[in-house]
Amino acid sequence: MNEPSRAKWHDSLHDHDRHDHARLLQGIRSALLPGPHDPHVTMLPERMWLRIPLLLLLLGMTIGFTAGSIAIPIEVDHRSPGISAVLGVLQAAPLMLAVRRPLAAWRLSAGGFLLGALLVRGVGFWPWPVTAFLALLVILFFVALACDRETLIGVGAVTIAGVLGPAVLLGMPGWFGAILAGIVLVVLAFGDAIGGRRTAEAIVREQEELRRQDLARQAVLEERARIARELHDVVAHHMSVIAMQAEAAPYKIPDLPDAARQTFGVVRDAAREALTETRRVVGLLRSDDEGAERAPQPGLDRLDDLVAAARGAGLKVGVTMIGVPRPLAVGVDLSAFRIVQESLSNATRYAPGSRVQIEIRYGPDSLRVSVVDDGPRGTPEESHGGGHGLVGMRERVVMLDGTLTAGARERGGWEVVADVPYGDPD
Repeated sequence: MNEPSRAKWHDSLHDHDRHDHARLLQGIRSALLPGPHDPHVTMLPERMWLRIPLLLLLLGMTIGFTAGSIAIPIEVDHRSPGISAVLGVLQAAPLMLAVRRPLAAWRLSAGGFLLGALLVRGVGFWPWPVTAFLALLVILFFVALACDRETLIGVGAVTIAGVLGPAVLLGMPGWFGAILAGIVLVVLAFGDAIGGRRTAEAIVREQEELRRQDLARQAVLEERARIARELHDVVAHHMSVIAMQAEAAPYKIPDLPDAARQTFGVVRDAAREALTETRRVVGLLRSDDEGAERAPQPGLDRLDDLVAAARGAGLKVGVTMIGVPRPLAVGVDLSAFRIVQESLSNATRYAPGSRVQIEIRYGPDSLRVSVVDDGPRGTPEESHGGGHGLVGMRERVVMLDGTLTAGARERGGWEVVADVPYGDPD
């Protein structure tokens, strides 16, 4: 290795060492000093039937460990009851706090352990009751679950160097201190592994939820664009008719007054200008297939075609018409057709072989479209987020000031019901 390469390699090693030392110091600072970095979490299941037993178990462990940490020094080591009570509470009682404030619980317990090592130096094999050390291990586990890796390294370093180290210096055998340090490291590593998995699962759930929201937003935008294209066709057709009628009126009506002729000219020019603006604004939403877009927009007059296609796909479809059919606004007619179309498509995918009943009810003020199936008789397709057809249907109905309900039926199957005001027929 030449001199420049060797120097560069040494600089890289020094930079790496400085970075590691900085991370260690930052971790120790985060472990020892309270601040906004302290985790405030509830590391318990959301379901109450799991949370309550675990809380009761934690309470029982806290009471048992604290009582043992007080009684063992008094009965076995014949220590002062007052000092034993203070040390026992400091060392084991913070366990109950660990489920919400793990770092605060560790600071209290570690302080109690250090105080115990200083007050009981040179007496016995080690200066703490075994129950207190078990409580500390549980607290460390909660710390590992909740804290980031940098803080966790600081907690481990302080526990080994600041709690176990002084105990070894004050009389505890070194080999036993090494065993305790190994146990601390194993508990921290185990908790960190479980905490990392919990974090990964939470991130995956969050990403899945964001993906579902993105898909729903995309479905809304796509459906609105589709509605806009269909609205463009409807408006363009009627504005063209208005423009042509206004253009032809002076030739159809003999001896038309000049004022009326001018009025028809204004109507014609306004219609053409509106048509141009509509094509300019909404026409950008069109796809390249202009021929398909200029086809007449479907309505309930093509309901038989939908029923025939659904029967061909394996559904058993029945149609009921209630009330006297009446002319419908183009938007209402088209939306009713799309609602039935989407409902039959969903039934084909998720309720294959089911019986589907379509009901078209002409009420006094609104049109009710109802599509009900009785559940799958075959193996339905696997759902991959779904629900976007319902988003589109709801967009259409809301645009027409109507209401839509959709959901599972108590007797099985699925039901979609839309009530749409008639509006003004075209």
